Amino acid sequence: MAPIRNLRWCIAGLLFLSTTINYIDRQTLGALAPHIKQEFHWSNETFALLIISFRLAYTIGQSLCGRMLDIIGTRRGLSIAVAVYSTAALLTSTATGLASFCGFRFLLGLGESANWPGAAKTVAEWFPRKESGWAVAIFDSGSAIGGAVAPMLVYWVYHSFGGWRPAFLLTGILGFLWIPLFLRLYRRPEEHPRLSPQERTLILTERAEAELESAATPLSYKQLLTRKDTWGIILAKSFTDPVWFFITDWFALFLVSRGFKPEESLLAFWAPFLAADIGNFAGGGASSLLIQRGWPLIRARKVVALTCALGMSSLATVAYLDGFATLVICFSLATFCYAAFSTIVLALPADLYPTRSVASVSGMSGTGAGIGTIIATYLTGFAADHYSYRPVLIVASILPVIAGTLLMVLIGRKDHQRIFKPS
Repeated sequence: MAPIRNLRWCIAGLLFLSTTINYIDRQTLGALAPHIKQEFHWSNETFALLIISFRLAYTIGQSLCGRMLDIIGTRRGLSIAVAVYSTAALLTSTATGLASFCGFRFLLGLGESANWPGAAKTVAEWFPRKESGWAVAIFDSGSAIGGAVAPMLVYWVYHSFGGWRPAFLLTGILGFLWIPLFLRLYRRPEEHPRLSPQERTLILTERAEAELESAATPLSYKQLLTRKDTWGIILAKSFTDPVWFFITDWFALFLVSRGFKPEESLLAFWAPFLAADIGNFAGGGASSLLIQRGWPLIRARKVVALTCALGMSSLATVAYLDGFATLVICFSLATFCYAAFSTIVLALPADLYPTRSVASVSGMSGTGAGIGTIIATYLTGFAADHYSYRPVLIVASILPVIAGTLLMVLIGRKDHQRIFKPS
């Protein structure tokens, strides 16, 4: 068969689609939260249990799935994962109460936990380091696109069919449409029959012989956890993901608390996610541009990450100012900076570790983020019921600064010399 031109970017497109579907499935509940919460007469603390059910599975699953992907490979691993979470989304349409909702959300989180370790591993396999920032930006932008599309799609289904159950059926089908496309197109670059010799050489040249030898088996967890770099990645993600998930999980309920109706405020849903999509490319593009200009790889990543961590502190403004436009702008700036920061953190495992260990490191960082998010979710529900969202917003503006500081301190400067010559 004839080679596919720029096949690696087609692979990145598949990862983007997977991430988009992943977020549409998980955001269906968030978008419909005010209606479901009212139907079942749940408090914010009770609703938090649904979010925690998802996060618990997501937390456990990221480390398990990261190791699984390093062992069985991306093609089989991601196909299984998408089938699991798509089934869970379909089953949610049959939920009858808190217990069944929690069970289906747990299954959804378990399946969805493989996406980011799998995507990070794929980028490590398919892209030279000077392009990896762009590749991560492409797949991670699917979270913003999915988050923006979900409310519009879900509310259209809700009003068209007169209930929330059909929305879970529609979103659950999407993953099963993606799996055949992925299985048809995806192989590792070493064995792909439709990869041109020129592109194969471009992809594989950068892999030094020493890395190939060390990558024969994944590094053990003990080996990984003795490195400060690993803890830098884990802690940076652990302190920033709770901020992002506060926005994705609680945004509709926050709007209600400020007197806005979700159906009448779709811009408030759409704008922060669009900003996040732009932020993905800004973070990946800025670091790649610095690298191409001759900056050391890790230094370029860290400078962009620290700048964006400081920008996320704009959430504190929302706690003290009112007005629809002000709310949208502040949340949008925060999600823009988060997405750029996230792109850097997702790229670091491929920068620092052998290919066969990238998913394991990415999975551990996801587990750390999951633990932080579970704690933050419970505290958010408690604060919203007993106080207000103000203390939540203040803490959410402080955590990214801590994350940026830890990343600067713990990620080593292993590349004092320039890795890439100026282009």
